[in-house]
Parts: sequence; C-alpha cells; structure tokens
Amino acid sequence: MKHYLQFSDFNADEYNYLFSRAAIIKGKFKSYEKYHPLFDRTLAMIFEKASTRTRVSFEAGMYQLGGSVVHLTTGDSQLGRSEPIDDSARVISRMTDLVMIRTYEQSKIERFAANSRVPVINGLTNEFHPCQILADIFTFIEHRGSIKGKTVTWVGDGNNMANTWLQAAELLDFTVHVSTPSGYEVDEKLAFGGRTPRPGCYKVFADPMQACKDADLVTTDVWTSMGYEAENEKRMKAFADWCVDSDMMAAAKPDALFMHCLPAHRGEEVMADVIDGPQSVVWDEAENRMHAQKALMEYLLLGRLDS
Repeated sequence: MKHYLQFSDFNADEYNYLFSRAAIIKGKFKSYEKYHPLFDRTLAMIFEKASTRTRVSFEAGMYQLGGSVVHLTTGDSQLGRSEPIDDSARVISRMTDLVMIRTYEQSKIERFAANSRVPVINGLTNEFHPCQILADIFTFIEHRGSIKGKTVTWVGDGNNMANTWLQAAELLDFTVHVSTPSGYEVDEKLAFGGRTPRPGCYKVFADPMQACKDADLVTTDVWTSMGYEAENEKRMKAFADWCVDSDMMAAAKPDALFMHCLPAHRGEEVMADVIDGPQSVVWDEAENRMHAQKALMEYLLLGRLDS
C-alpha cells in the first residue's frame, strides 16, 4: 500500500507512468468513453481547509471512475471535536477504500496515514501540495513535451507550492528559479526533508525579473495563503514587486507558459493581461487536476495497468 503525502513519495518512473495514464484517462473523458475501474470503491474526502478545485476535481473524478464519495468537514464529524486523529483514521479507513485530506499541518496527515488501512492522499497542507504540481507538470507536458532540462520560475511566496516544485525538480531533472521577498524564502530543509538536494535543481534570485530570464514556465500563487490572513496587510507591502506582469513574461522564453493554481487576484500576484493572455494555460491546468488525480487514485488502488 502506498500513500501520497508529498511529491517525493514517488519516483521518476512512477511519475512517467502517471502522466501517461492521465493522458489516456483524459482521452477517454473527452471522447465520452465510459471507464469505471473503481466501481464499488469509496473515496473519503476530509476538509479542514475549504476548497473549490480540490473538492470538485476529486469528487467528479471519483464518480467518473465509477466510485462513490463521502464528504467530511470538521463541522460535521468528530475530526473537529475530541476524537484523536489516530482513531478517526482507524475508523474511516475500515469503511472506505481511499482517503483524501486537505488540512493545515503536514504532521496531521502523516499521523492519519500511519493509522490508515487504505491509501491516503494529500489534498493540500501548509507544507506541500503534491496533487497540484502533478497536474501542473502534466499540463506542461501536454503543451510543451517533457519537462526534463527545462526551467520553471517561481515568483512569490516560498509556500507549499514552492516546496513541492523543488521536490519535483530534483526528481524529474529540471531547474526551478525561485524569487521571493526577504523573509518569505523557501525552507530548503523542509522541502528536502533535511537531505542535500541534487546540485542545480534550484537557484535563488533576489530580482524576480532575473529569475524569469529564459524560463520555460512562469508560475505563482496568491500572496496570502489560507491560514495566514492575519498577515495580509504586511504581505501586500512585502510582495509589491513580485507581481507577474508582461515584462516578466517578456524576459522568459517567447513560448513560455504561465500557470497559477487559483484562485487568482488580478492586480496582485499576477496582472490580468498575463493570466488572461495567450501564454496562460491556467484553465487547462485547473481541469487537469481532475485527470491527474484520476490517474493517481487508479494507481493507488489498482497499481499499474497495461491499457
């Protein structure tokens, strides 16, 4: 049994398989081909952080694969009351086949997985967001082919997305250029679990324009992630020069793509003419959360399939 708690839980070969399966599964969806490999399987979705894309992509994806879904929040379960998470894991995993959790601390999802009899998927934590990067790389492959040897520029907060991009770069042999305001840097120790990363998998730039130079992909996120709302005013000032605009995109390669995991605040972390412009693939990226996650759920429950 495998869990998917951070991007580094899988190896490059497994990711190549998942990207291939996601393309096949997406093709079936686009051609209206019925495909129910997870018939009679149940996904439990646990939300301590609210979500639009995570809920819709997992719920719709599981139904499209022939399975069913149980949706839980802290307001309608014992998770938000007095029951230890270890006990919740033991109970929920006896009644379902797969669990997706969107929560705050990574330690909480790790405790749940340690006591679960079924695979557990990280739908987002403060530290990592592996399903989003899985979808982002799948989207890049769709548009530009292999990401190996390419340059991805991260502009903004050194958050869970940035941490996960660093893990992906080390595993899949590309480079991430990171540019964050002072005080909001990526925590290398957290991203790599205390290991020394592959040399050259990421580079740090004080100037976001320099970070964008010759990039194949420029990507960002909101300046104030969920759970950090009390810092919003401070962050608005600190991040003022880290708005992805047309000048930054012009510094990247002519065919560079722009991505954003959404929701987006036009005029803050990205200008409208970028996110709504011809280099933006954010809507493909959003849809691909569903297809990439379907491949992931299929793999966790059924292993590798030949067709």
